[in-house]
Amino acid sequence: MAIQFKSVDEYLAAQPEVARAALNRVRAALRKALPHAEEVISYNMPTYTVKSARVLHFAGWKQHYSLYAASAAIVATFAKELAPYKIQKGTISFPLSEPVPVALIARIAKFRAKEVASPKKA
Repeated sequence: MAIQFKSVDEYLAAQPEVARAALNRVRAALRKALPHAEEVISYNMPTYTVKSARVLHFAGWKQHYSLYAASAAIVATFAKELAPYKIQKGTISFPLSEPVPVALIARIAKFRAKEVASPKKA
């Protein structure tokens, strides 16, 4: 049976050391970029919400970590910077073997927060 995490700290503590180090850097970048966001577990992964709206999720895997809720607008806006990374179905995957692009992750988080806060177009 899979573990059901109750907090981001619990999620991070369960990760292998190599992933935990990268995920802690991702977490720090998101907290700095989204200082008013609430940090919760949703879909059993760390999630940042603003006014109850989910902004971004992240998760660690064996060879990479991923950001979730990457809209088409994010992919288009950051296309040049995201070119080295795997992108599919709202997911941006970053290899654990490379430095964490904290500045890029922070810019994506800020962009996504604005996107979530703006009214939906008809």
